[in-house]
Amino acid sequence: MQREDVDRWILTNTFRAQDFADLESLVALKRAQGVTISLGLPTLNEEPTIGPEILVLRRSLMEAVPLLDEIVVIDSGSVDRTREVARQLGVPTYLHAAILPELGTYEGKGEALWKSLQVLGGDLIVWLDTDIRNVHPRFVYGLVGPLLGSPRIGYVKGFYRRPLREGPVHADTGGGRVTELLARPLLNAFFPELSGVFQPLAGEYAGRRALLERLPFFTGYGVEVGLLIDILQRFGLDQIAQVDLGVRLHRNRPLASLSAMAFAIAQVILARAGDRAHLPLAGVMHTTLRLPRSEETSFDLVEVREIERPPMITVPRYHARSAPGPTLSVGRS
Repeated sequence: MQREDVDRWILTNTFRAQDFADLESLVALKRAQGVTISLGLPTLNEEPTIGPEILVLRRSLMEAVPLLDEIVVIDSGSVDRTREVARQLGVPTYLHAAILPELGTYEGKGEALWKSLQVLGGDLIVWLDTDIRNVHPRFVYGLVGPLLGSPRIGYVKGFYRRPLREGPVHADTGGGRVTELLARPLLNAFFPELSGVFQPLAGEYAGRRALLERLPFFTGYGVEVGLLIDILQRFGLDQIAQVDLGVRLHRNRPLASLSAMAFAIAQVILARAGDRAHLPLAGVMHTTLRLPRSEETSFDLVEVREIERPPMITVPRYHARSAPGPTLSVGRS
């Protein structure tokens, strides 16, 4: 792909959330197309933020206008009151390990997202992270707007400005360290078609079920970049769009956590780069990470392994409960 093609994509497939702030018009488009919209909220120990997030989004997007048809929490084994808070608010809440139990379960956000396709009923699926401290309806309507407005778009990523709040450090920018130091450089090197995606690791995105159910999901932190690469190669860049969601305030993770996250994301990008080059990199990569402790001479050994779940449409029990989706155009690998 030429640089001009990426520049064209940025111009035609980049939007602003405020472009879709007329909620009555979005609801009219939704009704005219006969589609339903589900919001899935993956959680892990999000007691401080899950309640406000549910209340704000339900009040504005279900009660004030019927844009969302359901809000569902998919929890990954929280040990705080996350599930209790969600259930007290009347929101269906699932442990991801209890969904499709015959398939076993793995730890990780990607596993929760993959299994959520079994319990979410919408034709359009929205996923939001649940540590957002400044949640606003635009985080949802900004993502579904391009899907309702253009049948050629199948998947929408959010991007935003991310202040950094870590201990005494307070800065208006500087969040997204793994994105800028690892994910975007590697994507530029191996998948330059995605070089125009501002925040490939953003946890706020939406897609058509007919597309999502045909994709493999990595089980951990590599899920977002894996979905992007697979959509590019299976369906083409023009199926992807991105939306400016403004400012996002959230919990900034310590460096040790970011190191494990980066290791998982690097595994996924390099595995897919190997597939593209017909090199079996996935089978030869080391999956143990040495994390230094505060003492200079000691380490913790952490196993970080991204498991690839098959497209949900291939799961017999899922296939039995869902109607076949529309035909999708497939791009070249």
